[in-house]
Amino acid sequence: SVALLLKYGVIVSIFISLVSLSYLVIKTFSFGKRQMYAAPKGDATKGIVYAFGKGMMPWEKESAMNHLPTYIAGIFYHAGVFAAIVYLLLTLVSVALPGAILFIIRLLCLAGVIAGVGLLVKRILSTPMRTLSCPDDFAANAIVDLFLISALVHTFYPGITPYFFLVAIVMFLYIPLGKIRHCFFFFYTRIL
Repeated sequence: SVALLLKYGVIVSIFISLVSLSYLVIKTFSFGKRQMYAAPKGDATKGIVYAFGKGMMPWEKESAMNHLPTYIAGIFYHAGVFAAIVYLLLTLVSVALPGAILFIIRLLCLAGVIAGVGLLVKRILSTPMRTLSCPDDFAANAIVDLFLISALVHTFYPGITPYFFLVAIVMFLYIPLGKIRHCFFFFYTRIL
C-alpha cells in the first residue's frame, strides 16, 4: 500500500538525514584545530554544563533578553517539533498512545504550530528580519510548520497517514541541506 511505502520512505529519509549530518560533523574536523591565543581557564565540563543549562537562559543572552517573546515562541516551537518527532516515531512502530499522552502531544504540537507560524509571519512582516533572511529561512520554517500541522491533524485523523509521512520525508531530507540541521549541530557545537 501507499502508506506502507511511505512508512519505509520515512525510515530511509531519517537514515539519509542522520548519515548526512554525521558526514557534515566529520567534515568539520578537516578544517583542523584552531589555534587558541588565550590559555585555557576553568573546567571544560563545567563549560559544557553551562552551555546546556544556564547559558540557554534569556538573561545570559543579550539577543534573547531583548526579544523575550521571540525567545519564548522559540521554546514552544522546539517543544512542538520534539513532540511531533516523538509522535512520528511512535506512529512508525504502531504504538497506541494513552489519552493523556496524546493530549500532551496535541497541546505541544498546537503550541508549536502557533509559534512557528507566528515566527514566520514576523520574519515576513518585519523589515529588518526580512532583509536579513535568505530563502532557506522561509523554506525551513514552512517545512517544519507543515510537519507540525500534519502531526497535529494526524492525532485526530489517522487517515492522513500518507500525507503525514510524505511531509516527514520532505523534512528529514531537507534537514542536512538547510538551517534545520541546527537541531543536530546544536549539541555538537555546545560540547566543542
